[in-house]
Amino acid sequence: MDAAELLRQGDQVLVAVVEVAGALVIFVGAVWAAVRFVVEGLRRRSAALFTPIRLSLGRFLTLGLEFQLAADVLRTAVSPSFDQIGQLAAIATIRTALNYFLGREIRQEQRQVAEGERRTERGC
Repeated sequence: MDAAELLRQGDQVLVAVVEVAGALVIFVGAVWAAVRFVVEGLRRRSAALFTPIRLSLGRFLTLGLEFQLAADVLRTAVSPSFDQIGQLAAIATIRTALNYFLGREIRQEQRQVAEGERRTERGC
């Protein structure tokens, strides 16, 4: 086995590890949010309590997408073809857009939660 083949095999292992890490982050976040949703939903019936759960799930999704993007970059790191580079560009664009909109939604909801807390503190 030559060095190039060894590098390709090592890259494939790294890609798999990073993809699994991303999938695990998303899975753990989804399970955690689902459990919290059920527990909090049984305790209280307020829609406002679900916003922090959504925010946390959004953070898990963002982190998981970052891992998936890293795996895509690793996949094309060893002797990429123009086809692979084009696919990476498309995937990176889609995932970056998803991360951007998730991040924007998280910031908006954090502001709404903070506003609600300030109103509660003022007694409104």
